[in-house]
Amino acid sequence: MKMDYLDPANALNMPEMADMTFAMDFLSRVKEGVRNLSVALTESVSPDLRALLRTQLRQGIALHQEISELMIRKKWFHPYGLKEQFQLDMLSLQNTLEISKQRFFPDDTSRKGMFDRTPDAHMGGSEA
Repeated sequence: MKMDYLDPANALNMPEMADMTFAMDFLSRVKEGVRNLSVALTESVSPDLRALLRTQLRQGIALHQEISELMIRKKWFHPYGLKEQFQLDMLSLQNTLEISKQRFFPDDTSRKGMFDRTPDAHMGGSEA
């Protein structure tokens, strides 16, 4: 990745990288939801609530499986290939480091002196 964020060459493969990032975040959040539902299920005593939580837990597990299979199929996630997953994680780390080095904002953010006149200049300037 080049350091110039305005260069269109840096947008190459960006949609795929964004999709992979969103999918991984979604997978993590579903996993967290499954974990929380499991805890809630063991803490509840009401049969109706336990039935509801059990249904949601099954749906969460099914969603986790669906997202995992999608990511494996797209080669965004390698749960059985440690080498491939490590390489993917290192690429993600390098991209993150390159993005963090880019200067998106100028050092001087003062707006003073950017306008040729003040908004109330038609009324006599600062005397208005």
